[in-house]
Amino acid sequence: MALPALSSSGVKFRRVLAHFPQELSLAFAYGSGVFRQAGASAGPGENNMLDFVFAVDDSVTWHMMNLLKNRSHYSFLKVFGPKQITSVQSYGAGIYYNTLVPCNGRMIKYGVISTDTLIDDLLHWKTLYVAGRLQKPVKILTQNENSKLQAALVSNLKSAVTAAFLMLPESFSEEDLYMQIAGLSYSGDFRMVIGEDRSKVQNIVKPNVPHFQKLYSNILQDCPQVVYKHHLGRLEIDKSPEGQFTQLMALPRTLQQKITSLVDPPGKNRDVEEILLQVAYDPDCGFVVHQGISGIVRSSSIVQSAKTILTAGAKKSITYSMKKLYKMTKGWLRKTS
Repeated sequence: MALPALSSSGVKFRRVLAHFPQELSLAFAYGSGVFRQAGASAGPGENNMLDFVFAVDDSVTWHMMNLLKNRSHYSFLKVFGPKQITSVQSYGAGIYYNTLVPCNGRMIKYGVISTDTLIDDLLHWKTLYVAGRLQKPVKILTQNENSKLQAALVSNLKSAVTAAFLMLPESFSEEDLYMQIAGLSYSGDFRMVIGEDRSKVQNIVKPNVPHFQKLYSNILQDCPQVVYKHHLGRLEIDKSPEGQFTQLMALPRTLQQKITSLVDPPGKNRDVEEILLQVAYDPDCGFVVHQGISGIVRSSSIVQSAKTILTAGAKKSITYSMKKLYKMTKGWLRKTS
């Protein structure tokens, strides 16, 4: 199964790609500059920053070539060269962002991640940082023939559905499912307390349900544990302990480990399967899964945000943070008006 490519014109995004070294295993654009969000104008925000992620097989070589083409994009770290930049990249979520970069009359932000790190996150949810972005609609701009990456992209979507099922009741709407999925990578993210519009998940999902359907409808139709009433926009899932155990066993490895550490008292060292069976019978199973996801996201989001001071420099970091606070305040004012 191929990851669905969204049909809107990608010419302006591909024009941005032309400014960068072309050795990319995957490039995608995401966020409010690409997809309309509730509370915004009718289309994708023309004044919003365009967000990109570039996956590369060799980060050192890619940064070396990018420094030759776009040295001004980098903070003071450029003086240390591509090896040190790649070393900084490896911390937190394993992605290096250059932000507030002028390009083709727009401000852009782009993150660089190694293909291996991306595959690891997609399969195992080690940080759920870039994997979380790829659980929501994105505009795929280029993708090579890496079969491991393609399989990992699909696996990430299936894992998102499984985790969401564990946190939802027996019967729910399609929109409920997409709200749960879109919220996974914000669970535990300290930026949702300060720095992000707290209505962000709802704003992402409501105008973009058809885009979520393109990503997930085939997975839902093929899933043996769900009755998918597509014409009604409703779903029913197996909430028996046996059904929940099957879902828990299908979760990504890092999340299983987080759940295990939450439930198993120190020193007992029980088998993971035994612990997950106990969780499957727990009335608070969904809450335990949510806590596990929050633990993954919290640590990676803190380190990644701290990295911004190095990768963006102090001035850009302050400017970027102020823009986020402004968006958060606007969202709060909309809710209270």
